[in-house]
Amino acid sequence: MTISFDDFLKVDIRVGTIVDAQPYPEARRPAFKLWVDFGDEIGVKKTSAQITKYYDLDSLPGRQVAAVVNFPPKQIGKFMSEVLVVGFPDAAGDVVMLGVDHPVPNGGRLF
Repeated sequence: MTISFDDFLKVDIRVGTIVDAQPYPEARRPAFKLWVDFGDEIGVKKTSAQITKYYDLDSLPGRQVAAVVNFPPKQIGKFMSEVLVVGFPDAAGDVVMLGVDHPVPNGGRLF
């Protein structure tokens, strides 16, 4: 399926820095609760992420990640997710987060 550039622009993917990561033992599948700082314009948003295979709680704060910031909030169990951190599946289907290889300002938009 081909989309237009205008369709691409509808998905607002921004970079942010994880400022807090906590366990989420109530999740159906192993997951963490994350708080991500997207800078002054968007602020800190929370999400849950099924990233427990490759990441531990102590390594997450300070890591820059990409996330869709213009989806409506979604209730994930007892936790309200405000953004969707994006990643790719490995061969077994476990998530590898999309990030940046050099620091960039929080809130920068993917283009």
